[in-house]
Amino acid sequence: MNRFLIVIHISLVLISCNSTSKNTNNSVFRYNSSTGITSLDPAFARTQENIRAVNQIFNGLVQLDTALQIAPCIAKSWSISTDGKAYTFQLRNDVLFHNHALFNGVKRKVKASDFVYSFNRIIDSKIASDGAWIFNGLVDEKHPFTAINDSTLTIQLNKPFVPFLGMLTMAYCFVVPQEAVTHFGADFGKNPIGTGPFKFANWKEGIRLNLVKNETYFESSTINKIPKLDAISISFIQSKQSDLLEFMQGKLDVFTGLESSFKDEILTANGSLKEKYKANFELSTAPFLNTEYLAFNVEDKTSIVNNTQFRKAISLAIDREAMVKYLRNNVGKPANGGFTPVGLPGHVNFTTQAYSQTQALAIIKELNIKQKQPLVLTTTKDYLDLCILVQKNLADVGISVKVDVIPSSLLKQQKSAGDLAFFRSSWIADYPDAENYMACFYSENKAPNGPNYTRLQSAKFDKLYERVIAESTAINRKYLFEQMENILLEEQPFVLLFYDESLWLKAKSIQNFQVNALNYLDLRQVEK
Repeated sequence: MNRFLIVIHISLVLISCNSTSKNTNNSVFRYNSSTGITSLDPAFARTQENIRAVNQIFNGLVQLDTALQIAPCIAKSWSISTDGKAYTFQLRNDVLFHNHALFNGVKRKVKASDFVYSFNRIIDSKIASDGAWIFNGLVDEKHPFTAINDSTLTIQLNKPFVPFLGMLTMAYCFVVPQEAVTHFGADFGKNPIGTGPFKFANWKEGIRLNLVKNETYFESSTINKIPKLDAISISFIQSKQSDLLEFMQGKLDVFTGLESSFKDEILTANGSLKEKYKANFELSTAPFLNTEYLAFNVEDKTSIVNNTQFRKAISLAIDREAMVKYLRNNVGKPANGGFTPVGLPGHVNFTTQAYSQTQALAIIKELNIKQKQPLVLTTTKDYLDLCILVQKNLADVGISVKVDVIPSSLLKQQKSAGDLAFFRSSWIADYPDAENYMACFYSENKAPNGPNYTRLQSAKFDKLYERVIAESTAINRKYLFEQMENILLEEQPFVLLFYDESLWLKAKSIQNFQVNALNYLDLRQVEK
């Protein structure tokens, strides 16, 4: 009944949109953050929602272009020492922090010392930044960051790490002015001052966050004025249904995150926008560096998932094609390859069959495992439909599964502590390098110290990982990634489900709207 009412409401709203007068303030871009924003401080830019907003306000040394290649930003050029451990950056001299009373009317330029401060702040234990892992154990302990002069910065690593430049594109590494952080203290995240295309205006928590155009943005030129928008307004509607209705009414310019309760109203079975919406809206679907999977705790000796062959049987029993077709309306790609998703050079395709209930049944019969109680699969409500399909697939081969739905915060806590034997998970790339995915299985990253939630320990895998982080040749890296993926295929610490895609609805009045494969918004060129 609820779903029926939602569908009727959406249809009525669409009709009413055609008669609604055009909004006269066309230079304000409006989107919703359903899960909320906790901080605008780059040091705490952990969630996608935080990152999307922080990306509008701040900049770093380098950035990603539309092809996810490293491009200049505040650093106009850089060089790497022959031993791969020293990085030297030459900074632009025309980058200004946003105007603020703290600067006493002076145009505050970004200097190399600002990056030294910002990076040291990230690894300061008193700050407790979520991004400390970027530098901890990797940079030189005594002199990690040095300002040679106002426009020259060096970063010294204690070992070669080829993905390092990609890591510097992350929001954690954006530059902040020391005087502002000192002045606002813990409230800097509510009063951000950066260098980005938009600057902070006001924020009523739980209601709306407003950003306004930065008139002195350094990437702007007489030929290409950036940004083209006058402002960004972010609302915090928690209900996705209400979020969608606001979009349909023309009160928001974009919408993302279709849920199972109403996706069939918007999308056709093959994932395209239904005809009745095409007059007013456009659908953008793009690769998203996100691997969705089910994880096993391979250290759990009390669970039947401790048996590698049993884990393989579970993987073979799951119909990924049906999952993507019927539960996702063909949004996403069935995961028939390695853990690294489609779109990265380290992605591996396997010739072995990913789905075969016949093979799964044969393994179960050979193992002769008698379940004393159902295997518990832990998930959150947003992925319940996927897990119910898994439950059914496994029942077809004689494996009894109970689906346990818990809050996402509790799932995160329990998988980190090693309390769960079998649970739903995903990995969204922090930066576009297959190493970021392989780090999820490196022994030294075993949770809670890192993202190895499966608790896999493989000396052979670890040696290959340590080689790939120092290898700069593309063909050699590809070979190493293939070897690591083959070890993961053999060990089976997970069941891959699908490689995700991002899906955005936008009003037809919005031009030059871009979302990259990390699902981040680039609003610099957007026009309305």
